[in-house]
Amino acid sequence: MAAAARFFIRGANSKLPISGIGTGAQSSFGATLLKLSPSCNSRTKTQRRHAAHFTYQPDPIPTQYGPTQKMNLFQSVTSALDNTLASDPTAVIFGEDVAFGGVFRCTVGLRDKYGKDRVFNTPLCEQGIVGFGIGVAVAGATAIAEIQFADYIYPAFDQIVNEAAKYRYRSGNMFDCGNLTIRAPWGCVGHGSLYHSQSPEAFFAHCPGIKVVIPRGPVQAKGLLLSCIADKNPCIFFEPKILYRAAVEQVPVEAYTIPLSQAEILQEGSDVTLVAWGTQIHVMREVADMAQEKLGVSCELIDLQTILPWDVETVCKSVVKTGRLLISHEAPVTGGFAAEISSAVQEECFLNLEAPISRVCGYDTPFPHIFEPFYIPDKWKCFEAIRRMINY
Repeated sequence: MAAAARFFIRGANSKLPISGIGTGAQSSFGATLLKLSPSCNSRTKTQRRHAAHFTYQPDPIPTQYGPTQKMNLFQSVTSALDNTLASDPTAVIFGEDVAFGGVFRCTVGLRDKYGKDRVFNTPLCEQGIVGFGIGVAVAGATAIAEIQFADYIYPAFDQIVNEAAKYRYRSGNMFDCGNLTIRAPWGCVGHGSLYHSQSPEAFFAHCPGIKVVIPRGPVQAKGLLLSCIADKNPCIFFEPKILYRAAVEQVPVEAYTIPLSQAEILQEGSDVTLVAWGTQIHVMREVADMAQEKLGVSCELIDLQTILPWDVETVCKSVVKTGRLLISHEAPVTGGFAAEISSAVQEECFLNLEAPISRVCGYDTPFPHIFEPFYIPDKWKCFEAIRRMINY
C-alpha cells in the first residue's frame, strides 16, 4: 500500500495541488477526504501533493455581465446562492451541515446573513431532504437542497424519480415542484474511493421530468446554477468537487444566467469531435493540444453542460463536419451517458462517419482507491483513441 501510494503521489504530473479542497475550519470531513494518509503528514511542508490528472485552463473573463471578482468554484456557487437569497424572499437552502457552510464551504456565511429560517441543517436523511424539498417547492417557495456527496443521492432516488420528476405530469399540470434544485458534489477527487468519487448522472438521464446539469468551471457554475434555480422544472446540479478550489476564474458579481440544454463549442476543429462535461473537459483540452502537436489532428471540443435534455443538434452538426466522435466521462462505460450520445449520433450521422464512435470512460468496476490513476479516463487513453480513429 505504501509503495502504491508513493507511486500515486510521484506519478501525477499536474501542477494543480488539490489537497486544500474543503479545508475550512469546521469542514473536518471534507478536509480529511482530501488529505494524505497520516504517515505522509510529516512531509507535507516540503512535498506538496499533485494528484490532479489534468491542468485547469480558465475561461476568458466574461465582459457581458458587469464587474467581476476572482472566485474559485465553491465561491461562485456561494455567490449564486447569495444572489438568489437576496432577490427571492421565498428561497431556502437546506441539507446536511449547510448552516455552518458545508464540508466544501459552499454555503459559508449565508445563515449569518439571511437567518436560520432560510439556511438550515437537516437530519442525515437524503430521502427526507428531497421529500421536504418537493413539499417546499409545491407550496410555491424556491427550494435549494444539498446532498453532501453525489454518491449518497441514491437514498433519495425514489423521491427524485417517482415524485419530483412526475409531479407535474401526474397532476395534469395542476401542481408542480419546478422550484426544486438539488445540488451535489460530484466526480473523482484524487482519492475519494468508492463513496466519494462517483458520477451518477446517467441514472437520472433516463428520467423524463428533471434536468441534469454539470459545469466545467466557476463562470459556468454560477450561471448554470442560477438558470437551474430559475427553471420551472426540478433540476439536479452536479458540482465537480475536484474543481472547488483548483478552478479559479474572474466571475461576475451580479446574477446572470447561462442557457440550459445548450452545449458550448470551446474549440473549433475539422478532424475529430470531442464531447465531455465537468472535469473531463479539462482533460480533453490537453488531448486536443496533444493531437494537434503529435498527430497534426484538428479537434473540435464541445462541453455538453446539460446532460438532460442534451443538445443533440450541436453535437451532430459537429460530427457531420469532422466525421469522427470521441466521448469521455468518468462514470463506468456500460450504460454511461456516452452510450446515449453515441446511439443518437449514429442514427443521425451514420453516412458522415469516417470511423466508429469511440467512448473512453471509467471501467465497469466500483471506483477504486489507490488504483484511481489507472481507472480514470486520462489524456493518454483519450489520445490513443484519437490515434485509432484517425488510422481506421
